[in-house]
Amino acid sequence: MNIDTQPIADCTGPRAVAPHHAADETDFGPRLSGQIGAGCRRATAAGSPFLIGVLRGEGIGPEIIECALEVLRAVGEADDASFRIEFGGDIGRVSEKQCGRALSDDVVGFCRAIFDRGGVILSGPGGGRYVYDLRQRFDLFCKLSPIRPPAELAGAGRMAAGHAAGTDILVVRECASGLYQGKWELESRPGEPRRGVHTFSYTESDVRRVVGAAARMARERRGRITVIYKEAGAPTISELWRDCATAIAAEVGVECNFLDIDYSAYRMLQHPREFDVIVAPNLFGDILSDVGGVLLGSRALTYGGNYGADGSAFYQTNHGSAYDLAGTDRSNPVGQLFSLALLLHESFGLSGPARRIERAVRAVWAAGWRTEDLAEAGGRVVGTRRFAQLVAAAILDRSRRVA
Repeated sequence: MNIDTQPIADCTGPRAVAPHHAADETDFGPRLSGQIGAGCRRATAAGSPFLIGVLRGEGIGPEIIECALEVLRAVGEADDASFRIEFGGDIGRVSEKQCGRALSDDVVGFCRAIFDRGGVILSGPGGGRYVYDLRQRFDLFCKLSPIRPPAELAGAGRMAAGHAAGTDILVVRECASGLYQGKWELESRPGEPRRGVHTFSYTESDVRRVVGAAARMARERRGRITVIYKEAGAPTISELWRDCATAIAAEVGVECNFLDIDYSAYRMLQHPREFDVIVAPNLFGDILSDVGGVLLGSRALTYGGNYGADGSAFYQTNHGSAYDLAGTDRSNPVGQLFSLALLLHESFGLSGPARRIERAVRAVWAAGWRTEDLAEAGGRVVGTRRFAQLVAAAILDRSRRVA
């Protein structure tokens, strides 16, 4: 195993964890980003390392990114895989203070160089318009956010124990158009109240490409898409989404139904197992991905991957920078760890290493270890770095037992 990057400090931790779960409980399933048009990103030559460009982010970002790199090193050792890690510059509000923009030209150039060389981006959280501008700049139009509540945390969240058991939802969000990618202006005229103006639109091609990807993904899963809109509140855009989705579902051969955004949020919490693939406009997909955090037990467990048709991809947590937790060793790194697992599975086709990460996290939970946000009676609360050490140790433990 080799990771070509700055040294990552060795860790020590317990070597005994709970038994690992059966494959059917943890497997990622088929690679779905290929349905977007994104093929596997391969090493540039046989035997060369897989390239990951890392943006540390801000707030808790550097801490949870360091956790992900520690776990990646354990995965590389367990699977004899090589990764080259290159680091980009500041993003978000830190970047805004430096150059006036959350996404600087330097970071754009860094991402472009990584993509051009067959790599992908792993990012810590960043504020401001960083993530919106990055998606638009590279046409990362399709975001995937899996929602699969772990059985080990059935009693740790706000939902009744067992309520979300068996839930397996994939939220497919359009990210290159819609409300977040519109035009806005704050008008101010003498003697008149200020007026905020925000305009946005969807073209048929915008809708068809993301709904088509969602329908093809559903065909690989359980064959159902739920399209989110607001029929009476946004009638023209809703009509466009309905027309496109109805036609595409018939072409692909999947079941299709429609829900208003407000009722879908309620329905998702009340009857989560009804859903298979949810496809939504930018704002609505953002909302439902966060609603999924309630089903998971914590917003810190949410994560996703953003994809372009050319295979460019950017992986992130779905939570924010949590500036109030920065430097306290109290944040939960699992969303970042799972974003790394998704990266390995979808962009590099390394499903075995991805499964190692997910199984190790679940084994640590099963052994009773928790971060503060998931504390429950009988559990043992540990800090951010310690949790990552436990996950890395579990990965190495299992690989040694198998060997």
